[in-house]
Amino acid sequence: MMALLVVGLFLLFIAVGIPIAFSLGLSALIYLFVAGVPLTVIPQTMFAGLDSFVMLAIPAFILAGNLMNAGGITNRIIDFANALVGHIRGGLALTNVASSLGFGGISGTALSDTASIGSVMIPAMKKQGYGAGFSAAVTSISSTVGPMLPPSLPMIIIGTLASISIGDLFLAGAIPGVLLSVGFLIVTYLISVKRNYPKGEKQSAGVIAKSFLGAFWALLMVVIILWGILGGYFTPTEAAIVCVIYAFIVGKFVYKELKFNEIPQILMSTLRTTASIILLVALANTFGWILVAEGVPLLIADSILSVTENPILVTLLIIVLLLIVGMFMETIAALVILFPVLLPVAESIGMDPIHFGVVMVLALMIGLSTPPVGVCLFVASSFAKVRITTTVKELIPYFAIAVIVLVIVAFIPSLSLFLPGLFE
Repeated sequence: MMALLVVGLFLLFIAVGIPIAFSLGLSALIYLFVAGVPLTVIPQTMFAGLDSFVMLAIPAFILAGNLMNAGGITNRIIDFANALVGHIRGGLALTNVASSLGFGGISGTALSDTASIGSVMIPAMKKQGYGAGFSAAVTSISSTVGPMLPPSLPMIIIGTLASISIGDLFLAGAIPGVLLSVGFLIVTYLISVKRNYPKGEKQSAGVIAKSFLGAFWALLMVVIILWGILGGYFTPTEAAIVCVIYAFIVGKFVYKELKFNEIPQILMSTLRTTASIILLVALANTFGWILVAEGVPLLIADSILSVTENPILVTLLIIVLLLIVGMFMETIAALVILFPVLLPVAESIGMDPIHFGVVMVLALMIGLSTPPVGVCLFVASSFAKVRITTTVKELIPYFAIAVIVLVIVAFIPSLSLFLPGLFE
């Protein structure tokens, strides 16, 4: 009964428009009052959720992404992607998807991808005759690829929660991320051909090489992260600090677009983003503690396994649950609350924790482009100056391919575990 109270309050607060972090905190506070539990539980559980050295990687990676973005990274990745695929029918839309694949490996967050790529690509696509809803849809859905690639903030959260190698998680998301991008590219091309969207001129090998050299220093950041972590040269947190230094040097002295007077604004933006994430993780940990105290994880596990113990059906039930949760809950909050709950269920059917982590992140990423709380959907629609419903209609074929890729990744573990296995 008390579990229903806290979950019901949480859903009610979200429904009336209270931010998710505060919805978590308020519902937890009311529960503690009603249950007669000392309020000291709140600061204790909040601190416990943040008391990890790895968590320091989050603000550092966010700062590195902001520095690279201010230093000219976005335009160079777009130029390189456009040189590769711009000559194909629907070239600018394909460039949008390809740019997200490159930029996602820098920012580590879908929202940063949507804002950075969208601010450049959506106006350009509309100017060339692409529909506003289609432009927003491509930008929104392609940004979900970013968190599948290093440095992925959701993967860092999972690694912290379950003491799983973050380097292995980074590698595990690579193939599914590329597979997702390929699916989006195919859908984008087919729609572009059907609607006869424009195509650009084919670039010479020299132009492609020049654009690659322009984006090289940006893309090298991903290599540095993986090489350093997997090679044992530094921890994920130390890798984040190295990336900050690297991003500053590249933006200031290589691209020469980063200005000293921009740094205070970059730091403030990083602080705001970090504060929102940290508060969310801390309060989600308190909420999760209450769920555990009320036996909700066991209840959910028993409920799923009581329906069926067939591994295929259990996997499908988990996928459906995650897709529904992703529609209503912010990704990091969902990870902190549900990963510890669902991991035992996944392990009971023989699913590897790393594999399950990739499946969970991929499922929740789809929710970033779905109403009612899809933040990437809202941001992209805002840039395109189009109604949310119009963008959602354009997203339907992308949702279909994303779910297909999710099911494939869920039932073919080697797609996630092959690369980590090479470095054991």
